[in-house]
Amino acid sequence: MAKEKDKNTDYELSKHQAVSYGGMNDGAMTVTFSNNDLQVYADFTPPILNGKPLTSDAMAAILEKINVVYGINWDEIKRALNECNANHHRVKNVLIAEGDEPETEIDEFFELNPQLAQAILEKTDQKVDKKARINYRERSPFTIVKKGQILANLRPRKPGKEGKNVHGYSLPFQTTHPAGVSGGENTITGKNKIVAAIHGQFVENKNVLSVHEHLVIKGAVGYGTGHIAFPGDVLIDGPVSDGFKIYSGGSLTIKQTLDLTEVVTKGDILVSGGIIGKGVALLKAGGGIKTKFIENCHVAARKSVLVESGIINSSIFSLGTVQMGDKGMIRGGDIYAVHGLRAGGIGIKGGKDTRIHCGIDFAAQQEKEKYTNQLGILTAKLARLRELMAEPNNDSGKQAKMEELLHRLEEEQQAASARIAELLVNININENAVVEIVGDIAPGTLIEICQIALVVEKPLHKVRIRLDKAGGKLASAPL
Repeated sequence: MAKEKDKNTDYELSKHQAVSYGGMNDGAMTVTFSNNDLQVYADFTPPILNGKPLTSDAMAAILEKINVVYGINWDEIKRALNECNANHHRVKNVLIAEGDEPETEIDEFFELNPQLAQAILEKTDQKVDKKARINYRERSPFTIVKKGQILANLRPRKPGKEGKNVHGYSLPFQTTHPAGVSGGENTITGKNKIVAAIHGQFVENKNVLSVHEHLVIKGAVGYGTGHIAFPGDVLIDGPVSDGFKIYSGGSLTIKQTLDLTEVVTKGDILVSGGIIGKGVALLKAGGGIKTKFIENCHVAARKSVLVESGIINSSIFSLGTVQMGDKGMIRGGDIYAVHGLRAGGIGIKGGKDTRIHCGIDFAAQQEKEKYTNQLGILTAKLARLRELMAEPNNDSGKQAKMEELLHRLEEEQQAASARIAELLVNININENAVVEIVGDIAPGTLIEICQIALVVEKPLHKVRIRLDKAGGKLASAPL
């Protein structure tokens, strides 16, 4: 058996190999040293015939002989000796001494925020099963962070600690330098943390943390993306599938077709294809809208709506203008444009009626209609209540309750009438709005400017329609 002489001792040590101690028939012990002499394991063999048992004193002498002086586990040694000597059983693999492993020193580093890491992990593990009850439209692969949100925390340096082997010799510790993460675009690195400098999409690339102010979706919006809700601009290269909603705190650009369910943005909307809905589809823009066509949608914009080819069976609300190409047709629906409209043509023979409303604040108009409906309901309730109060044989208690109700309904009626009067003053906001049609206007079309209406009875061709305020009518003239 190969042996080596330890430089600091006068005993022979068998590194990582078994060494036996004891006579031929005596109780014996075989020891094995682990790597770096951090542990010593022993197998205990009972005596045979007239051999002597191994005792604690003999163990102490053996341990001294092999220079095991630190971390001795006498409780385990005694338990093993009792088992071996009393029951004449061989006891194997007993840890009789154990040193202390050195503890590695770890340099300080920035560690990804655990909550953020968990959110990313959950999004990465998403699997789509369209037959499952989970609403995958609500699940998004994108991680959105808010301005000031903590992206990473500084893990302070962990000091190292020397170890000690069973011979009592010190074992040096190692030092590691974790790569950690660092702050990139739109982040702020402080002494103890990295935070987002803006609202946006969180991205980690090669341990560099960034926040993108734009969300770019290379493909389509569908089950792979879920609904889109982003605080900045959104750019979508592919189409948007039916049933998926988009909310943008900036502008929205879609390079193909938008199968509209619900889209709300604070900025402009540009759809290179067209916008298709199912009647209840809603699109609201804090800016303007530009697209190829609009079908079966409710569309509202604070600025102008530009539609190249067609608006079909849709309600369009614009605080600017509605402008179409020279061949752009409006067929069915209601168009509200504060500053006017220009299109290739309106309506089609035998088709659904089309109504054009210009020069009015459509929000005030809608509120007026709401109060008008409310006023009609209150008037009917009051009429019925007065009939009941006029009936004979009403007891005093019932009469008093009806009088109280009458008083309350009359107050509500007065408030609704007053609000309608206020709204009427503010509804007409642009008497200079103009409707220009470079093609034909079909019979049955309603055109209204500042609540003065014109119902087209005969086809009109290439006309400009304005408000003749003095005459209290709409006047048309050739383009």
